[in-house]
Amino acid sequence: MGDWQPVRLGDVADMVTGYPFKSDQYTSDNSGIRLIRGDNIAQGCLRWDGVKRWPASQAAAHANYALAPNDVVLAMDRPWIEAGLKYATIREADCPSLLVQRVTRLRGTDRADGRYLAYVIGSAAFTQHVLAVQTGTAVPHISGGQIKSFEFVLPAMDTQVAIAAVLTALDDKIELNRRMNGTLEASARVLFRDWFVDFGPTRAKAEGRPAYLAPDLWSLFPDNLDEDGVPEGWSVKPLDQIAEFLNGLALQKYPAVPGEQDLPVIKIAELRSGISANSNRASPAVPEKYIVDDGDFLFSWSGSLLAKFWTGGQGALNQHLFKVTSLEYPAWFYTHWVWHHLEDFQMIAASKATTMGHIQRGHLSAATTICPPQPSIAAFGEIIAPLQQRMIDNLIESRTLAATRDALLPKLMSGELRVRDAEAMAA
Repeated sequence: MGDWQPVRLGDVADMVTGYPFKSDQYTSDNSGIRLIRGDNIAQGCLRWDGVKRWPASQAAAHANYALAPNDVVLAMDRPWIEAGLKYATIREADCPSLLVQRVTRLRGTDRADGRYLAYVIGSAAFTQHVLAVQTGTAVPHISGGQIKSFEFVLPAMDTQVAIAAVLTALDDKIELNRRMNGTLEASARVLFRDWFVDFGPTRAKAEGRPAYLAPDLWSLFPDNLDEDGVPEGWSVKPLDQIAEFLNGLALQKYPAVPGEQDLPVIKIAELRSGISANSNRASPAVPEKYIVDDGDFLFSWSGSLLAKFWTGGQGALNQHLFKVTSLEYPAWFYTHWVWHHLEDFQMIAASKATTMGHIQRGHLSAATTICPPQPSIAAFGEIIAPLQQRMIDNLIESRTLAATRDALLPKLMSGELRVRDAEAMAA
């Protein structure tokens, strides 16, 4: 293969495993250095919720475990879960941070580009290696030696850099969409809360404060609150009266037929992380109302309560998930009311003395919503609905970009596809 050479990962990457930082020395000071543990590593990214910190004054003593941009971190305990391999690339925003035991850090060298190594670790071939060598049943784990033993073919440095650039361009667009969606979602939720929860415009009118919205929009808000504290003329309705909550099916009754067309089964795991090779399949003979399409709003009512727009392609709705629809109210309206009550629903589910907490339909009936007249909802929707639709479009585009990246990755890394051909395909 010309300049492509078979190598072992441990021979070309700078690899370090983390330090056993003592938990009784963690600090609650937000100026402390973040510690990257296995719990902080998701599928291709880091999650900082619940992060532990180390006193900044003691960080210099652990400089060998300091992380830098383009480092790759890999969980060694439960390295693979149903959602995928637990690894991530360190970004500028993730620094400074320190590496904790049972997490491995891989860094580029004069033989291997750091960004290229990230795609090696993210490849299906490396995942298969991990699944083949991990040991333990209660807590599957891998050792540093097993990570180092992974064999692959490595091109010359300039080719590595070029391949990484093609794949990174796709990932950068996905990240841009993610950040844009964060801004869009925050904007929509701020508007929704001000208008329909805090009644900001109506309170401002009642108190004689100046208008802070365009005149045509401002005029749609009532001048006063009624005796129940609701804008005059607006109605109070249970959540399950503004939308239908369709529970999914036990899809074992609709098994896929080998060799025939089928549908992926959308369970809680798929709602959280998307369709994977491990997703169950069902026959397309599932009743039409249980078919899920891009843009449908799904709500898991047991286990990990989660509500989001589905953008993973057509699938079949499994039990423990609601598909939320309405013939009377637009999606932007009922979805924001579900999100508004979601934290309360999560607390209810967590309080259940069962292995899998859940809510019941009675909780949907007990959750109240505030509903303006339909003409006002239509006008408000001209502001909020486009924000929501752009979010959905970005998610669908990101799915397409990820599929392109995942299709190109093995072909580029095996030398089957030339970089310039991949650049044309990714354009």
